[in-house]
Amino acid sequence: MVVAMQVTIVTEGDPDRMSGGFLYHRRVADLAGRFGATVRFASVPERPYPLAAVDGPAVMRSATAGADVVVVDSLASNTLGPWLAAGLGRRVPIVGSVHQGLGGIDVGPLRRAVQTRFDRSAWRRATHLIVASEMLAAELADGGLGLDDMTVVPPGRDVPTGGPPSIDQPGRPGRGLRQGRSAALLCVGNWLSRKGIIEVLDGVATMPEQSATLHLVGDEDVDAAYRHRVVERLGRADLVGRVVRHGIVDPGHMHALYGAADAFVLASTVEPYGTVYGEAMAAGLPVIGWAAGNLPHLATDGVEGRIVRTGDIAGLAAAMTTVATDEALRYRMGRAALSRAEKLPTWEETAERFVAVCRRAADAHR
Repeated sequence: MVVAMQVTIVTEGDPDRMSGGFLYHRRVADLAGRFGATVRFASVPERPYPLAAVDGPAVMRSATAGADVVVVDSLASNTLGPWLAAGLGRRVPIVGSVHQGLGGIDVGPLRRAVQTRFDRSAWRRATHLIVASEMLAAELADGGLGLDDMTVVPPGRDVPTGGPPSIDQPGRPGRGLRQGRSAALLCVGNWLSRKGIIEVLDGVATMPEQSATLHLVGDEDVDAAYRHRVVERLGRADLVGRVVRHGIVDPGHMHALYGAADAFVLASTVEPYGTVYGEAMAAGLPVIGWAAGNLPHLATDGVEGRIVRTGDIAGLAAAMTTVATDEALRYRMGRAALSRAEKLPTWEETAERFVAVCRRAADAHR
């Protein structure tokens, strides 16, 4: 008989935010009950760094209360690292859930150096690390962490109701997103510099006007300065009428957008896993992006999509144009993308593996 287990995931800020890491934990939490676990969340307040560190003791007291295991998200690890190294929460096993490299993402070099030190403190205190991709595990190992202390548990994929997406005939149905053009390109990413939204816009601007309509999905307000730059770029004459902004989209509507698009593009430079690439492939979409982050580990250039040298805007535009205007090519790539995606774990399998790591940590601690 499986013994019921209480898991607390400690993250930073609102756990209901729309991003890959938060989605990962919410999906695990929703499915954990099938594997004998209950998951709740505790959060380090979002405050200017490093002020949130003063909240560490209170956060850990809340997290450990009634918990069999505490999972520390890599967004919170550098804040909690000094406290964990000092022995806070020692009575409960700590598991790390790592979705970014040491020192974090979207910070300057000085802050990254400080956060790297505290990340190491947190992960050395942890019983085990759950890592989002093989690429990230190798990066952490290069940073001095032991591979034997890690288990790769990648994000899952949804299994469509009624079976896989229907792409048996060239030309997918329901193409209202095209708006009279040859194809609809879908770009899903919060408006951050590393997501490459402006680079995608620059590429679309040089494509033949009737080749594609671009649809942008993501939180537009995470970086005010970058938002200003994106809005300014959208306002230029070479993009007028060619781009549709959707903002934050709930998961149910997101499935519909994936199902109605022709191809997926995201020019992200830092992607420890790239959940949206996997989602697009599982919807039968060719994927287009830079040869950066985890994309080259998810797709092969010319097979499931196009992978372009990082920073090559002309190459990105050429790749988008070819995929947008060659329906037979899109069909072949979409079939290949779907076939490869079907080898990725489902969300249920991801939740099962995640809970299994937590259970091993709890059993070893007892």
